[in-house]
Amino acid sequence: MSRYKITLEYEGTRFSGWQVQKNARTIQGELIGASKTVFATDSFELYGSGRTDAGVHALEQVIHLDVKTMLAPHIIRQKLNDELPSDISILQVEKADDRFHARHHAVSRTYLYQISRRRTAFGKKLVWWIKDNLDISAMQKAASHFEGMHDFRSFTADDPDEKSTKVDIMSISVREHGDLILISITGSHFLWSMVRRMVGVIAEVGRGKMKADEIPILLKKPSNVPALLTCPPSGLFLAKVSYIKHDKIEIVHPILHI
Repeated sequence: MSRYKITLEYEGTRFSGWQVQKNARTIQGELIGASKTVFATDSFELYGSGRTDAGVHALEQVIHLDVKTMLAPHIIRQKLNDELPSDISILQVEKADDRFHARHHAVSRTYLYQISRRRTAFGKKLVWWIKDNLDISAMQKAASHFEGMHDFRSFTADDPDEKSTKVDIMSISVREHGDLILISITGSHFLWSMVRRMVGVIAEVGRGKMKADEIPILLKKPSNVPALLTCPPSGLFLAKVSYIKHDKIEIVHPILHI
């Protein structure tokens, strides 16, 4: 068998997340179905760099595929795209070392969240529209409290008794772009619902309903407050998966201009 590194994008609105499920439309399920058709076999293995929840999008998801084929990488890309629905697109296929692992070898992930200050007719599926006035300076101060290594047990639905809830947030930025507020977060890895709870808390500070100085307390003591503030999946994108240590992550550009 040969191993291939595949980079893809998807619009997650109509999917029940990444992981294959019975009686549900998933990204992984669509990729498996397309691969069966293209390679005319069930004998292949496909692993993603991580899971995205229902309704979450990806600008750059990475998988590795083990399959026996004589097809060139650019032909694999073309044939898979021919079989995949329009809301999933293969961007690149390249031959990989047999030891490469899409998840285990990733050193960081970057997520982008888009908040809209106004109602949008075209971008509803790609933003979280907040009607309240938002204080961008307060949101930036709130975001700064997340940088570094912290215990995010209050920011995840994962069981802290089953897996570590400590995550290293390498960088986080909050900036304005027209009527959009873009929150970009790079971390070693991310826990279930973690980014959506972080953004929800940052937005609450922006509304003036929470103080930025309360965030260190949420990171030190278990609390259900972040769960109550979980933001919708519509504005969330897996933006980049990096396999290079100290890779320079550029500020992620908006997906739409409003």
